[in-house]
Amino acid sequence: MTDLILTTFDWVPETPRGYVRDIRVRWALEEAGLLYRVNSVPFRDRGIEHFSHQPFGQVPWLTDGDISIFESGAILLHLGNRSEVLMPADPSGRSEVIQWLFAALASVEAASQPWSFFKFSGDVDETPMRKFFDDFLMKSRLPHMEMVLAGREWLAGTFSVADILMADVLRLVDRFDGLAAYPTCRDYVARATARPSFVKAYADQMAHFAAAEQEQLNQSGLTDSPRSTKEFSL
Repeated sequence: MTDLILTTFDWVPETPRGYVRDIRVRWALEEAGLLYRVNSVPFRDRGIEHFSHQPFGQVPWLTDGDISIFESGAILLHLGNRSEVLMPADPSGRSEVIQWLFAALASVEAASQPWSFFKFSGDVDETPMRKFFDDFLMKSRLPHMEMVLAGREWLAGTFSVADILMADVLRLVDRFDGLAAYPTCRDYVARATARPSFVKAYADQMAHFAAAEQEQLNQSGLTDSPRSTKEFSL
């Protein structure tokens, strides 16, 4: 039995499937060839045990022996320390990967996440706040990523956890056609998500939630799924 256990929700609404952040961890584990198993916690009834591992009631978290780690970026850094496939051992290479790992979270996702919330909600009102988030992402972040990626295949030389995180952040932007004016960013996402490790991670996440959906339907006797796009506290 493996000591690596990835915990995610037992079910989520249809809208976020394929984008729940356990996919980042699945992707890294598959890329490195690390054995793991998946545990589930209830989406709707988040109990004390859940909050003891993830204080905000979100997913994922990773259990590695006696260690329990939450936040996808922290988990990827932990896995990078376990596998040179995900992060080089030399100090220079490690530093480059780590800086881009943090950039994906603090510089790019900090801009893309509020922008994507507007998109998921279907809010189309042109408000000053909406314009601020549009400009923050489209004028202050994506043009710089376009320039960075124009000169390289991957962020830190070879494919690493930094690319897993950055590509996943940009993948959500591309879902709403936010990369239409940034072809280099779009090509980067396409390269990353063509990797067999992502293809398997994505298929496994979708299968996980589809199986849970079918189980709910079997138990309720319904034929249509109880869809909700509002329950998006992942």
